[in-house]
Amino acid sequence: MGFLKKKFVWAIIYTILLVSFTLYVALDTFVISRVYTVVQSEESDSNADSSVAESGSHDKSDAAETDAEQEDTSQFTESAVITESSYSDLNISITITEYREYNTSIYVADVYVSSAEYLQTAFAQSSYGRNITEKTSAIAETNNAILAINGDYYGSQEKGYVLKNGVLYRETSSPDQEDLVILEDGSFEIITESEVTASTLLENGALQVLSFGPALVTNGSVSVTESEEVGKAKTSNPRTAIGIVDDLHYLFIVSDGRTDESEGLTLYQLAEFMQGLGSDIAYNLDGGGSSTMYFNGEVINNPTTNGNSIKERSVSDIVYIG
Repeated sequence: MGFLKKKFVWAIIYTILLVSFTLYVALDTFVISRVYTVVQSEESDSNADSSVAESGSHDKSDAAETDAEQEDTSQFTESAVITESSYSDLNISITITEYREYNTSIYVADVYVSSAEYLQTAFAQSSYGRNITEKTSAIAETNNAILAINGDYYGSQEKGYVLKNGVLYRETSSPDQEDLVILEDGSFEIITESEVTASTLLENGALQVLSFGPALVTNGSVSVTESEEVGKAKTSNPRTAIGIVDDLHYLFIVSDGRTDESEGLTLYQLAEFMQGLGSDIAYNLDGGGSSTMYFNGEVINNPTTNGNSIKERSVSDIVYIG
């Protein structure tokens, strides 16, 4: 009897330890925040703030002015002109249009910039790490963004390249992961992580790597099938995507979904829609409850996780213009 009692006690202790360890792993993976690197916001630079205040426009460098002079600048204005659906200054032009397709509300930001430096990314709480999240609107406000969408939610994955604003934070590859690379000249490129290292991308001039996917449009052609989906996601979802039309001309796209008013899009529908707007390359970002578009200080779409309430989900990063 004593032996059986001792065995029973050890079984209980083992079970408690196992449950405790499992709970810790779950908390460490999904809840406990770990900051690895704190990133100083560019907008915290007093000189940058002074420059914006004096000029009334986003004037980041002499190089940007040179690029603006060389390109067609008819869409730009000397000082900032802001309406409910547009923004224009010396280096940035944004026009917001709401479309109604596939029983879904789709928000399109048509963006022109004079230099790739105005297309940036930012971390939640200005920190790279694990389980560090913040609402898209809050990250946007911290970085003085004019326009922002949620990014690739790098924090939900343990692998996949994290290269933001020319800094490499994670170079552990994920097999068959298809990434969008934004180069220093503002051009887009689709790569597979198993075929090129993050260090090589950085050496070749990558400013941003977005690791979610898949690619929706490549070389002007739809590159997903009608049955293709992200993981086990529902067929129709809120979506977020980014595309390039031509040099320094971008499309930021967010669709509503999961509600009676807005069904949501399949990947194929999203790809067809972006192709129809002239995208040469288009890439799918984190969707569902994360899908959020922020413009001129406000969230302009209807973010929802389950369709029962309209509210932003906290995410780990954004893509923004500012």
